[in-house]
Amino acid sequence: MTIPRPVIIDTDPGIDDALAILLALASPELELRALTTVAGNVGLERTTENALKLCALGGRPDLPVHAGCAGPLRRDARAATVHGTSGMDGADLPAPGTRPRPQPAVDWLVEALGEAKPGSQTLVAIGPLTNVAAALIRAPGIGRGLRELVIMGGATPTVGGNMSAHAEYNIYVDPEAAAVVFGSGLPITLVPLDLSYQMKTTPERIDRFAAIGGPVGAAVAGMLRHFSKGDGHLHDPLTIAYLLRPALFAGERARIAIETSGPRDGETRFDWRDDGNCRVLLKGGADGFFELLTERFARLRPAVEPR
Repeated sequence: MTIPRPVIIDTDPGIDDALAILLALASPELELRALTTVAGNVGLERTTENALKLCALGGRPDLPVHAGCAGPLRRDARAATVHGTSGMDGADLPAPGTRPRPQPAVDWLVEALGEAKPGSQTLVAIGPLTNVAAALIRAPGIGRGLRELVIMGGATPTVGGNMSAHAEYNIYVDPEAAAVVFGSGLPITLVPLDLSYQMKTTPERIDRFAAIGGPVGAAVAGMLRHFSKGDGHLHDPLTIAYLLRPALFAGERARIAIETSGPRDGETRFDWRDDGNCRVLLKGGADGFFELLTERFARLRPAVEPR
Protein backbone atom coordinates (compact mmCIF):
# COMPACT_ATOMS: atom_id res chain seq x y z
CA MET A 1 0.00 0.00 0.00
CA THR A 2 1.28 3.46 -0.92
CA ILE A 3 2.02 5.72 2.04
CA PRO A 4 0.18 9.07 1.70
CA ARG A 5 2.37 12.06 0.99
CA PRO A 6 2.39 14.59 3.89
CA VAL A 7 1.15 17.96 2.65
CA ILE A 8 0.64 21.39 4.21
CA ILE A 9 -1.36 24.02 2.31
CA ASP A 10 -0.66 27.72 2.86
CA THR A 11 -3.68 29.53 1.47
CA ASP A 12 -5.88 32.64 1.17
CA PRO A 13 -9.31 31.19 0.23
CA GLY A 14 -10.37 32.41 -2.44
CA ILE A 15 -12.54 30.42 -4.86
CA ASP A 16 -9.74 28.65 -6.68
CA ASP A 17 -8.01 28.07 -3.33
CA ALA A 18 -11.25 26.42 -2.19
CA LEU A 19 -11.10 23.97 -5.08
CA ALA A 20 -7.46 23.17 -4.31
CA ILE A 21 -8.31 22.44 -0.67
CA LEU A 22 -11.31 20.29 -1.58
CA LEU A 23 -9.22 18.34 -4.08
CA ALA A 24 -6.61 17.63 -1.41
CA LEU A 25 -9.30 16.58 1.07
CA ALA A 26 -10.75 14.19 -1.51
CA SER A 27 -7.43 12.50 -2.32
CA PRO A 28 -6.20 9.60 -0.16
CA GLU A 29 -2.78 9.82 -1.81
CA LEU A 30 -2.21 12.92 0.30
CA GLU A 31 -2.01 13.26 4.07
CA LEU A 32 -3.20 16.83 4.55
CA ARG A 33 -1.64 17.91 7.85
CA ALA A 34 -2.93 21.46 8.22
CA LEU A 35 -4.05 24.64 6.50
CA THR A 36 -2.16 27.83 7.26
CA THR A 37 -3.97 31.00 6.23
CA VAL A 38 -2.67 34.33 5.02
CA ALA A 39 -4.26 37.61 3.95
CA GLY A 40 -4.63 37.85 0.20
CA ASN A 41 -7.80 37.43 -1.80
CA VAL A 42 -9.64 38.75 1.26
CA GLY A 43 -8.46 39.71 4.74
CA LEU A 44 -7.04 37.22 7.21
CA GLU A 45 -10.23 36.89 9.26
CA ARG A 46 -12.15 35.92 6.11
CA THR A 47 -9.50 33.58 4.72
CA THR A 48 -9.35 31.77 8.06
CA GLU A 49 -13.13 31.50 8.34
CA ASN A 50 -13.28 30.23 4.75
CA ALA A 51 -10.64 27.60 5.47
CA LEU A 52 -12.69 26.33 8.41
CA LYS A 53 -15.83 26.23 6.26
CA LEU A 54 -14.01 24.21 3.60
CA CYS A 55 -12.76 21.70 6.15
CA ALA A 56 -16.39 21.08 7.16
CA LEU A 57 -17.57 20.91 3.53
CA GLY A 58 -14.82 18.41 2.79
CA GLY A 59 -15.71 16.22 5.77
CA ARG A 60 -12.62 17.17 7.84
CA PRO A 61 -13.71 19.66 10.51
CA ASP A 62 -10.91 18.25 12.66
CA LEU A 63 -8.17 19.43 10.29
CA PRO A 64 -5.94 22.01 12.02
CA VAL A 65 -6.23 25.56 10.68
CA HIS A 66 -3.63 28.10 11.80
CA ALA A 67 -4.11 31.80 11.08
CA GLY A 68 -1.02 33.57 9.77
CA CYS A 69 0.10 36.97 8.57
CA ALA A 70 -2.53 39.71 8.26
CA GLY A 71 -0.56 41.60 5.61
CA PRO A 72 2.63 41.63 3.54
CA LEU A 73 6.09 41.86 5.07
CA ARG A 74 6.61 45.53 4.19
CA ARG A 75 3.54 46.72 2.28
CA ASP A 76 -0.14 47.43 2.66
CA ALA A 77 -2.56 44.59 1.86
CA ARG A 78 -4.06 44.38 -1.63
CA ALA A 79 -7.24 42.31 -1.76
CA ALA A 80 -8.57 40.76 -4.96
CA THR A 81 -12.11 41.36 -6.25
CA VAL A 82 -12.92 38.36 -8.43
CA HIS A 83 -13.75 36.19 -5.40
CA GLY A 84 -16.43 38.56 -4.06
CA THR A 85 -16.70 40.16 -0.65
CA SER A 86 -16.77 36.83 1.19
CA GLY A 87 -13.87 35.35 -0.77
CA MET A 88 -16.11 32.46 -1.78
CA ASP A 89 -19.16 34.18 -3.29
CA GLY A 90 -21.57 31.72 -4.87
CA ALA A 91 -21.29 29.17 -2.04
CA ASP A 92 -23.73 29.65 0.83
CA LEU A 93 -21.86 27.74 3.51
CA PRO A 94 -22.75 27.73 7.21
CA ALA A 95 -20.62 29.39 9.83
CA PRO A 96 -17.86 27.02 10.92
CA GLY A 97 -18.42 25.00 14.05
CA THR A 98 -14.72 25.01 14.84
CA ARG A 99 -12.10 27.65 15.51
CA PRO A 100 -8.52 28.07 14.29
CA ARG A 101 -5.81 26.60 16.48
CA PRO A 102 -4.25 29.12 18.89
CA GLN A 103 -0.72 28.67 17.56
CA PRO A 104 0.01 31.25 14.81
CA ALA A 105 0.74 29.84 11.37
CA VAL A 106 4.36 31.00 11.18
CA ASP A 107 5.13 29.50 14.60
CA TRP A 108 3.47 26.25 13.55
CA LEU A 109 5.38 26.09 10.25
CA VAL A 110 8.69 26.66 12.01
CA GLU A 111 7.90 23.92 14.52
CA ALA A 112 6.36 21.39 12.11
CA LEU A 113 9.06 21.70 9.45
CA GLY A 114 11.85 21.96 12.00
CA GLU A 115 10.80 18.68 13.59
CA ALA A 116 10.14 16.87 10.29
CA LYS A 117 12.44 14.23 8.87
CA PRO A 118 14.67 15.65 6.14
CA GLY A 119 12.94 15.80 2.76
CA SER A 120 9.65 14.47 4.07
CA GLN A 121 7.13 17.31 3.77
CA THR A 122 5.45 19.00 0.81
CA LEU A 123 4.39 22.61 1.30
CA VAL A 124 1.83 23.94 -1.19
CA ALA A 125 1.67 27.74 -1.24
CA ILE A 126 -1.34 29.12 -3.13
CA GLY A 127 -1.55 32.64 -1.74
CA PRO A 128 0.92 35.46 -1.14
CA LEU A 129 4.16 34.00 0.21
CA THR A 130 4.21 36.03 3.43
CA ASN A 131 3.86 33.13 5.89
CA VAL A 132 6.45 31.03 4.09
CA ALA A 133 8.96 33.87 3.92
CA ALA A 134 8.43 34.82 7.56
CA ALA A 135 9.06 31.22 8.62
CA LEU A 136 12.24 31.01 6.52
CA ILE A 137 13.51 34.34 7.87
CA ARG A 138 12.98 33.16 11.42
CA ALA A 139 14.39 29.64 10.92
CA PRO A 140 16.26 29.16 7.62
CA GLY A 141 17.04 25.55 8.48
CA ILE A 142 13.40 24.44 8.21
CA GLY A 143 13.91 23.99 4.49
CA ARG A 144 15.64 20.70 5.27
CA GLY A 145 12.27 19.23 6.16
CA LEU A 146 10.87 19.93 2.71
CA ARG A 147 10.69 17.42 -0.08
CA GLU A 148 9.14 20.04 -2.36
CA LEU A 149 7.63 23.51 -2.27
CA VAL A 150 4.82 23.85 -4.81
CA ILE A 151 3.84 27.46 -5.55
CA MET A 152 1.08 29.01 -7.61
CA GLY A 153 2.40 32.34 -8.79
CA GLY A 154 4.19 34.35 -11.41
CA ALA A 155 4.08 34.46 -15.17
CA THR A 156 6.56 34.46 -18.01
CA PRO A 157 6.80 37.47 -20.35
CA THR A 158 4.93 35.40 -22.94
CA VAL A 159 1.63 35.83 -21.08
CA GLY A 160 2.38 38.75 -18.74
CA GLY A 161 0.74 39.43 -15.40
CA ASN A 162 -2.86 39.76 -14.24
CA MET A 163 -2.23 42.70 -11.89
CA SER A 164 0.11 44.65 -14.14
CA ALA A 165 1.77 44.02 -17.48
CA HIS A 166 4.41 42.02 -15.60
CA ALA A 167 3.09 40.83 -12.23
CA GLU A 168 0.81 37.97 -11.18
CA TYR A 169 -1.39 38.53 -8.10
CA ASN A 170 0.26 36.25 -5.50
CA ILE A 171 3.71 37.68 -6.24
CA TYR A 172 2.45 41.26 -6.69
CA VAL A 173 0.86 41.34 -3.23
CA ASP A 174 4.15 40.62 -1.42
CA PRO A 175 7.16 40.62 -3.75
CA GLU A 176 9.60 40.96 -0.84
CA ALA A 177 8.29 37.70 0.58
CA ALA A 178 8.50 36.06 -2.83
CA ALA A 179 12.12 37.22 -3.16
CA VAL A 180 12.96 35.49 0.12
CA VAL A 181 11.30 32.25 -0.92
CA PHE A 182 12.72 32.05 -4.43
CA GLY A 183 16.13 33.06 -3.15
CA SER A 184 16.15 30.26 -0.59
CA GLY A 185 17.42 27.56 -2.98
CA LEU A 186 14.57 25.23 -1.97
CA PRO A 187 13.28 22.66 -4.49
CA ILE A 188 10.36 24.57 -6.02
CA THR A 189 7.71 23.55 -8.53
CA LEU A 190 5.98 26.63 -9.92
CA VAL A 191 2.50 26.85 -11.43
CA PRO A 192 2.50 30.18 -13.33
CA LEU A 193 -0.29 31.87 -15.28
CA ASP A 194 1.16 30.26 -18.42
CA LEU A 195 -0.30 26.95 -17.21
CA SER A 196 -3.45 28.14 -15.48
CA TYR A 197 -4.56 30.17 -18.49
CA GLN A 198 -4.99 26.81 -20.25
CA MET A 199 -7.62 25.76 -17.66
CA LYS A 200 -10.81 27.68 -18.42
CA THR A 201 -14.06 27.01 -16.55
CA THR A 202 -16.60 26.67 -19.35
CA PRO A 203 -20.37 26.44 -18.74
CA GLU A 204 -20.22 22.76 -19.69
CA ARG A 205 -17.54 22.04 -17.11
CA ILE A 206 -19.45 23.91 -14.43
CA ASP A 207 -22.56 21.89 -15.28
CA ARG A 208 -20.60 18.70 -14.68
CA PHE A 209 -19.68 19.93 -11.22
CA ALA A 210 -23.31 20.80 -10.54
CA ALA A 211 -24.35 17.30 -11.62
CA ILE A 212 -22.35 15.86 -8.71
CA GLY A 213 -25.28 17.04 -6.60
CA GLY A 214 -25.36 17.53 -2.86
CA PRO A 215 -23.64 20.31 -0.94
CA VAL A 216 -20.26 19.91 -2.63
CA GLY A 217 -21.60 20.02 -6.18
CA ALA A 218 -23.77 23.03 -5.37
CA ALA A 219 -20.96 24.92 -3.65
CA VAL A 220 -18.37 24.26 -6.36
CA ALA A 221 -20.74 25.10 -9.21
CA GLY A 222 -21.99 28.21 -7.42
CA MET A 223 -18.49 29.52 -6.76
CA LEU A 224 -17.39 28.86 -10.32
CA ARG A 225 -20.43 30.59 -11.79
CA HIS A 226 -19.40 33.65 -9.82
CA PHE A 227 -15.71 33.21 -10.64
CA SER A 228 -16.33 32.79 -14.37
CA LYS A 229 -17.78 36.32 -14.53
CA GLY A 230 -14.24 37.55 -13.97
CA ASP A 231 -11.07 35.51 -14.36
CA GLY A 232 -12.58 32.05 -14.85
CA HIS A 233 -9.22 30.28 -15.07
CA LEU A 234 -8.42 27.72 -12.39
CA HIS A 235 -5.03 28.53 -10.90
CA ASP A 236 -4.58 27.05 -7.44
CA PRO A 237 -6.03 23.52 -7.86
CA LEU A 238 -3.29 22.83 -10.41
CA THR A 239 -0.79 22.58 -7.55
CA ILE A 240 -2.69 19.64 -6.04
CA ALA A 241 -3.45 18.08 -9.42
CA TYR A 242 0.28 18.11 -10.15
CA LEU A 243 0.95 16.12 -6.96
CA LEU A 244 -1.73 13.60 -7.93
CA ARG A 245 -1.19 13.37 -11.70
CA PRO A 246 2.29 14.68 -12.58
CA ALA A 247 2.10 13.07 -16.03
CA LEU A 248 -0.56 15.62 -16.98
CA PHE A 249 2.04 18.39 -16.93
CA ALA A 250 5.30 19.35 -18.61
CA GLY A 251 7.79 22.11 -17.89
CA GLU A 252 11.33 23.42 -17.85
CA ARG A 253 13.86 24.24 -15.15
CA ALA A 254 14.88 27.76 -14.19
CA ARG A 255 16.29 30.00 -11.54
CA ILE A 256 13.80 32.68 -10.59
CA ALA A 257 14.32 36.18 -9.19
CA ILE A 258 11.68 38.71 -8.14
CA GLU A 259 11.55 42.42 -8.94
CA THR A 260 10.69 44.41 -5.80
CA SER A 261 10.61 47.99 -7.09
CA GLY A 262 10.18 50.15 -10.14
CA PRO A 263 7.85 49.75 -13.13
CA ARG A 264 8.29 45.96 -13.19
CA ASP A 265 7.55 45.55 -9.47
CA GLY A 266 6.33 42.02 -8.72
CA GLU A 267 7.67 40.45 -11.91
CA THR A 268 9.07 36.93 -11.87
CA ARG A 269 12.29 36.83 -13.89
CA PHE A 270 13.24 33.44 -15.34
CA ASP A 271 16.78 32.28 -16.03
CA TRP A 272 16.15 29.07 -17.97
CA ARG A 273 18.85 26.56 -17.12
CA ASP A 274 19.07 22.83 -16.46
CA ASP A 275 20.56 23.34 -12.99
CA GLY A 276 17.79 25.68 -11.85
CA ASN A 277 16.18 24.84 -8.50
CA CYS A 278 12.71 25.61 -9.88
CA ARG A 279 10.65 23.40 -12.15
CA VAL A 280 8.20 25.63 -14.04
CA LEU A 281 5.06 23.88 -15.31
CA LEU A 282 4.16 25.36 -18.68
CA LYS A 283 1.79 22.87 -20.33
CA GLY A 284 -1.02 20.70 -19.05
CA GLY A 285 -3.95 18.56 -20.13
CA ALA A 286 -7.13 20.52 -19.44
CA ASP A 287 -9.52 17.62 -20.03
CA GLY A 288 -7.63 15.34 -17.66
CA PHE A 289 -7.44 18.11 -15.06
CA PHE A 290 -11.18 18.80 -15.06
CA GLU A 291 -11.98 15.08 -15.08
CA LEU A 292 -9.80 14.67 -11.97
CA LEU A 293 -11.59 17.52 -10.20
CA THR A 294 -15.04 16.17 -11.05
CA GLU A 295 -14.22 12.61 -10.00
CA ARG A 296 -12.62 13.64 -6.71
CA PHE A 297 -15.26 16.17 -5.66
CA ALA A 298 -17.91 13.48 -6.06
CA ARG A 299 -16.19 11.55 -3.24
CA LEU A 300 -16.58 14.24 -0.60
CA ARG A 301 -19.13 13.96 2.19
CA PRO A 302 -19.63 17.16 4.19
CA ALA A 303 -19.54 17.16 7.96
CA VAL A 304 -22.17 19.95 7.99
CA GLU A 305 -24.90 20.50 5.42
CA PRO A 306 -24.87 23.98 3.85
CA ARG A 307 -27.99 26.04 4.32
